[in-house]
Amino acid sequence: MSATFRRQYFPAATARDWANWQWQLLHAFRTREQLAGVLKLTTDEEAAFTRSDRPFPVSITPHYLSRMRLDDPQDPLRLTMVPRVQEHQVGPGELWDPLGEEPHSPVPRIVHTYPDKVLFLATDFCATYCRYCTRARVVGSGKLTAPNSIWEEALCYIAQHAEIRDVLVTGGDPLTLADARLDWLLARLRAIPHVQILRIGTKLPAVLPQRITPSLVHMLRRHAPLWLSIHFTHPNELSPEVARGCIRLADAGIPMVSQTVLLKGVNDSTAVLKDLFEKLLTLRVTPYYLHQCDPIVGSSHFRTPVATGQQIIRDLHGRTTGFAIPSLMIDAPGGGGKVPVGPNYIAGRDGADLLLKNYADKTYRYHDPV
Repeated sequence: MSATFRRQYFPAATARDWANWQWQLLHAFRTREQLAGVLKLTTDEEAAFTRSDRPFPVSITPHYLSRMRLDDPQDPLRLTMVPRVQEHQVGPGELWDPLGEEPHSPVPRIVHTYPDKVLFLATDFCATYCRYCTRARVVGSGKLTAPNSIWEEALCYIAQHAEIRDVLVTGGDPLTLADARLDWLLARLRAIPHVQILRIGTKLPAVLPQRITPSLVHMLRRHAPLWLSIHFTHPNELSPEVARGCIRLADAGIPMVSQTVLLKGVNDSTAVLKDLFEKLLTLRVTPYYLHQCDPIVGSSHFRTPVATGQQIIRDLHGRTTGFAIPSLMIDAPGGGGKVPVGPNYIAGRDGADLLLKNYADKTYRYHDPV
């Protein structure tokens, strides 16, 4: 599929060019004109591009665009990446900072919501920009450029707060940084005695798997214990290149978990998510969170009722491997943190017995005196 796409739309590019992650970034589709050369844009898509107040940049790597059905406006990957006019509409409860990150940012680049862990916003740059991004207010804006003085202030904050044991390096996408730059940051974090766990939040293994080079993996391995939290959306992302990247990371002993956002019309069915989660397990990626879509401005067309996610989790129980079932979470608006909202399997009590509903909706008794 990717070879056919390359020959059609990048006839001068070699297979070696295509496999180079920096070539992919350089040739990302960022304008209406570029996308119109590949896709027949719909009225909604055209209208999104003609709005002068378009709030959020566009970028789609050639690799990721090659995974789409180019003649299908309802292709699930296309829905998540190509802007539509609906993202200019503000729905009830929607905010530019729905998770209250800015009030919980004691110094630039740090978000300190939980007592023992922080987010380190290393960059605002992404290879692709998901249209439902919770950090759309800053991502791709240049507001999170990273001069050494800003990183030093953030590192100093972590060093001065001994309660911080877990640092999630995010952004933007930290894997868009050069190996040496990311190595320097991870080494500085690893040198802080009370930091036990380093995590990197990334979507690059899904949208730019060429980034998972042997040199990157070798560098990441030096900073163990380090986890990758990867944003996967749909089974159509799981190309042979994605599989090679995940296997390379797993073989290096780097644990990977997935975080998936539940999106209307994209992945809001048991069959789609079962397929995604089971295939991720074969790549040694553990499904971790299924997120209710955050109420970012212009995202109402993506949000499902919470009951949809609860039913999907209920359907998965008893029908797939336990490791393939993530926790359904809502990130509480205003900085309340992640709240599990999975289905309730306790049907009530009868005297000293607890009444349980299993995956098949049958009731069982468990003796549990009060």
